[in-house]
Amino acid sequence: MRARYGVPLSIAAVGAAGLLYSAGFEARSYRLRRVTVPVLPRGMRPLRVLQVSDIHMVSGQRKKQRWLRSLAGLRPDFVINTGDNLSDPEGVPEVLDALGPLLEFPGAYVFGSNDYYGPTLRNPGRYLVEKVRGQHGLNGNPPAVGVVHNPWERLRDGFDEAGWLDLTNTRGTLKLPIGPTGVTIGLTGLDDPHIKRDRYAEVAGGPDPSADFSMGLVHAPYLRALDAFTEDGYPLVLAGHTHGGQLCIPFYGALVTNCDLDTDRVKGLSTHTAGGRTAHLHVSAGCGTSRYTPVRFACPPEVSLLTLVPAS
Repeated sequence: MRARYGVPLSIAAVGAAGLLYSAGFEARSYRLRRVTVPVLPRGMRPLRVLQVSDIHMVSGQRKKQRWLRSLAGLRPDFVINTGDNLSDPEGVPEVLDALGPLLEFPGAYVFGSNDYYGPTLRNPGRYLVEKVRGQHGLNGNPPAVGVVHNPWERLRDGFDEAGWLDLTNTRGTLKLPIGPTGVTIGLTGLDDPHIKRDRYAEVAGGPDPSADFSMGLVHAPYLRALDAFTEDGYPLVLAGHTHGGQLCIPFYGALVTNCDLDTDRVKGLSTHTAGGRTAHLHVSAGCGTSRYTPVRFACPPEVSLLTLVPAS
């Protein structure tokens, strides 16, 4: 009897321990990623950008809210939010409260699919199947039926009232109170390609010639969006969505990105080349998970502090 059931019980015990660790510890082990990005024009003062992404707030997540509020102590020059703030229709007040101290800084945002729609319970194995088939979100898959509509308008209004720029398929500028004359940042944003809401033709034209520096923002780093930004001459693109793979294999890395981006660039700083041009790409692993899969393994939740410096 021992020989027959010893191995299965051991495997079950290891699996239970792994689940307990990934849900009970790592998914709430928040980290700060610090990255230096050499993209600014020569002679320009370094800029500190805090990128927040994929909060996936569920009502009652007090530890996450306290941690997000503490990030204001970093004193960034400006804040970029790359979407998927919600995983609960009741979470809008808690997102706005958690981001309250950061809303006092100049900032801008784009939304992701989970800002518009609530998550659905699905088999995690489907991500592997979709990777093989090249189908992600509404890019090859039929629309979901009976989805919950989140009150994203209330989230938008809260960000707008604080002075953050809504970059939903539009362009804008941030005027930073730096130096005697200030610094102007040109920003171009896309709505989420994961649900086919991106409209690059509406924002095409390249960086703002009147800005000191320009960059692109998008929630999901689909190749068509990265190609468009890069071909248009943007030196930096910020994105989220991938969760860094969320469930990774130690010493190997991510299995999926939940889009058509390769797993080598699932999180952190890399580059993207298109049309004979190359841009820096930073993909945030995010600091949350879907409420139905509240686990992370070998991929802790994070927010990124990017220091932009002159290119050599």
